[in-house]
Amino acid sequence: MVLPMAATTILIVDDEYDLVRLVRYNLEKEGYKVLTAYDGQEALRQVKENSPELVILDLMLPDMPGYDICKQLKAEPETEAIPVIMLTARSSEDDKISGFQAGAEDYVVKPFSPKELIYRVKAMLGRTQKNRSALPKDIRIGPLVIFPNDHCVSIASEDGSSDRNLPIALSHLEFKLLLSLAASPNMVKTREQLIADVWEQDGEDISDRTVDTHVKRLRQKLGEARDMIETIRGVGYRITTRQLQPV
Repeated sequence: MVLPMAATTILIVDDEYDLVRLVRYNLEKEGYKVLTAYDGQEALRQVKENSPELVILDLMLPDMPGYDICKQLKAEPETEAIPVIMLTARSSEDDKISGFQAGAEDYVVKPFSPKELIYRVKAMLGRTQKNRSALPKDIRIGPLVIFPNDHCVSIASEDGSSDRNLPIALSHLEFKLLLSLAASPNMVKTREQLIADVWEQDGEDISDRTVDTHVKRLRQKLGEARDMIETIRGVGYRITTRQLQPV
């Protein structure tokens, strides 16, 4: 068995001590370095001080909801790229949608299989590392300049320079969504294709409403370039290469 690099650090955030011990044991057996936190404030402190590569997060904590922790992580440029797997007993469709809307990359319902959780952890870390190593320096589509390695986008001026605005920071999922659309400029991508590209699932756990919510947030962050992402009613979305109108 090929073990992960020793430097790969995972933070478990849950107030169930037995569950934390179980997850920690299985992760350490695979070679990961494991940190633990039993409430939200401790979790945020651990992230700030130790910069884990992945967070496994419960929703029901004694001091604050896991949703709020995830939102705080995704709102900060220093932590927004850290993938979050929510591990919770809350299993309704609305709970899952709320989790993804908060910025989580995956959602696992208790009771769970430790083997499945380890698989999801390995898959998530593998995708993150692969995506980072395979990314080009920058991608230009019309006035949009996308910097994959820096996880941000800016709007270029008419002369082609990219210093017109400060970089626009996006959440992990928002950035994957933009990259998915940018991979095929002017071509329509269905919601099912976006779910496969961005969430890397077959759509059973992700609804069209989740896709629409993330597109809406992405547009809001793109500011004057928001209209480059066009809605194709009843089908999906596309990113257009047309130039922006002067404002």
